Amino acid sequence: MELIQLETRIAAPAERCFLLSLNIDLHKQSTVQTSEEAIAGVTSGIIGPGERVTWRGRHFGLMLTHETLISQYDRPNHFQDIMLRGMFRSFEHDHFFDTLEDGTTLMRDELRFAAPLGPLGRIADVLFLQSYLSRFLAQRNDLIRTIAEGDPNVWQPLIET
Repeated sequence: MELIQLETRIAAPAERCFLLSLNIDLHKQSTVQTSEEAIAGVTSGIIGPGERVTWRGRHFGLMLTHETLISQYDRPNHFQDIMLRGMFRSFEHDHFFDTLEDGTTLMRDELRFAAPLGPLGRIADVLFLQSYLSRFLAQRNDLIRTIAEGDPNVWQPLIET
């Protein structure tokens, strides 16, 4: 199993960052390059504990689906999404939100995954999968940071539950 760890500092409260991270519409906005669509389960707004979403998007030149469950939820500190169905052998993504002394948030991602196809999947991990997923997460986190630190007229509608 591979591990990707990513830290993003955001000049906004943890609660705002937490809710923006759960917003399906914001996720779609951050993945325009892969044309991701939420096609089943929660398909817009904020996804919550025990809820599922099925994503379809173009990755590696293929249209792939990925069904996710919010398996752990401790607002506003942590949530975990796990893959129920998809291209990976396993996929668990923990999202942590730590409030720092200056009131900013340290958003931490821990993504554990295992590629399919045994030894071929391991080669894919080394050659491109880990860097691809790291860039994918960083892009998403950059958008969350931009929105969370920006105009309340933009972020406020995205966090209303």
